[in-house]
Amino acid sequence: MTGDSGGTGPAATLSTPFTELVGVRHPVVQTGMGWVAGPRLVSASANAGALGILASATMTLEQLRSAVREVRSRTDQPFGVNLRADAGDAADRVALIIEEGVRVASFALAPSEALIGRLKDAGVVVIPSIGARRHAEKVAAWGADAVIVQGGEGGGHTGEVATTVLLPQVVDAVDIPVVAAGGFRDGRGLVAALAQGAAGVAMGTRFLLTSDSTVPDAVKAEYLAAGVKDITVTTKVDGLPHRMLRTPLVASLERSGRPAALLRALRHAAGFKAHSGLGWAEMVRDGLAMKHGKDLTWSQVLLAANTPMMLKASMVDGRPDLGVMASGQVAGLIDDLPSCAELVGRIMSEAHETLRSLAALEAGVAVPGAPTGTG
Repeated sequence: MTGDSGGTGPAATLSTPFTELVGVRHPVVQTGMGWVAGPRLVSASANAGALGILASATMTLEQLRSAVREVRSRTDQPFGVNLRADAGDAADRVALIIEEGVRVASFALAPSEALIGRLKDAGVVVIPSIGARRHAEKVAAWGADAVIVQGGEGGGHTGEVATTVLLPQVVDAVDIPVVAAGGFRDGRGLVAALAQGAAGVAMGTRFLLTSDSTVPDAVKAEYLAAGVKDITVTTKVDGLPHRMLRTPLVASLERSGRPAALLRALRHAAGFKAHSGLGWAEMVRDGLAMKHGKDLTWSQVLLAANTPMMLKASMVDGRPDLGVMASGQVAGLIDDLPSCAELVGRIMSEAHETLRSLAALEAGVAVPGAPTGTG
């Protein structure tokens, strides 16, 4: 890990195996959040020197192609596309990524060895997101170039193991770059992750809460008003542990019985069918793939239709009373909406300040005013 010879301003960099792998200036990733990580946010993240990742699960193939081209029209920096490995058209989406010359393919679930090989043969960097050491070992053995490891603090679908426990397990288990996710917002967190062997950090909620994010202002205000204890984990949206803001709607979902949940899921499945253009046969096919990949019950597969439409209600339509707001616990510490350029520049400045403080500490020099971080 090396820094440049410049100061601690926005241009200060840290070179790690991750930045060298994907060709970005800073070891920071903006994650592929459904309905949030669109062309505007991704290009702003990329122009700030981070790796922006476009979320494609809620897009049709043609919408994805259009989004990729829009990102490219806004930036000449590397960016990635996040894919659902269990989607029925995953192979077609991989072909699109290759045709369009996208630098990075990330996956919410472990992709098959064949998909990894196809992407790598085309020169695409493959970075799956994982939540357990054994999953990291599996995709590394299959040829993944790096992994994003998310601890339980992270938003959306999440596990039970904290980042500080999961990260060193994965770092010790694989010999590819590991990017830490779950609980990060500033330069101090970046340095902490690097100290545990990570090659960078990935952030979702922190990038959602920027001025470049297209999430409606009223929804951003809900996040900014939340405290750490206002962020909960529920299984009532789609049957899987899902970290989100605790709202009156979430409280009502927690109280609802199974018949009401299944009826809601059917309604949302019809809504997603209309939005995506998928036929019922294709949705059933994807459900079968999801059921196999996650070992779900049929009730859970049906409930999965809730996730995209309930997120859309908040993140696109601006109706938190009708939708849910996936969130990392770190939202309780965030109180501002910087641009992506301001955010990344601030993170890197704080990281360098923290590294200098640690170096002085090692040398036995008192350091007044050590960095405190800013939301």
